[in-house]
Amino acid sequence: MKYNIRGENVEVTGAIREYVERKISKLERYFTTPPTSDVHVNLSVYNEEQRIEVTIPMTNLLLRAEEQHTDLYAAIDLVVDKLERQIRKYKTKVNRKNRQQGAPKHVFAEMEKQQAVAVEENDLDEFEIVRTKRFNLKPMDSEEAILQMDMLGHQFFVFEDAESGRTNIVYKRRDGKYGLIEPNS
Repeated sequence: MKYNIRGENVEVTGAIREYVERKISKLERYFTTPPTSDVHVNLSVYNEEQRIEVTIPMTNLLLRAEEQHTDLYAAIDLVVDKLERQIRKYKTKVNRKNRQQGAPKHVFAEMEKQQAVAVEENDLDEFEIVRTKRFNLKPMDSEEAILQMDMLGHQFFVFEDAESGRTNIVYKRRDGKYGLIEPNS
């Protein structure tokens, strides 16, 4: 994994960089082959709160977590724990689904071999669009899409339905349940 560590209102010293890389590299034990993705780490300090955001884009999976604490090293430990929980949850879900469908045992390792492509562009319009994202839609079912949405911490998620091949949207409702938007034929 390649590390991209940035600091806002904090200097990224060699000791901090080494600690972050050592802790995050422990996540590699969850993969049969080490992921080749970039690891984006953003460290910041605001009002005595140390904050860390980690994003690891992979094919069919985007690991993202953020934590804040008064101690930067404690925040790093907390964010790594959160990422470990996400990986275990996703691997359990994928393995359970694949056992039910009779698919190969090591599908998760195969998904890691490819890298996700996401492009962000700034664009201005009369409604002032401040950010544009482009990404490839991955075929998945609604349960996987909800899992991805929850891991990202978003309120909605756009995906390609694996059965119909159509673009669908899952979203989180105010009552805490989930909704699905499907296009008409």
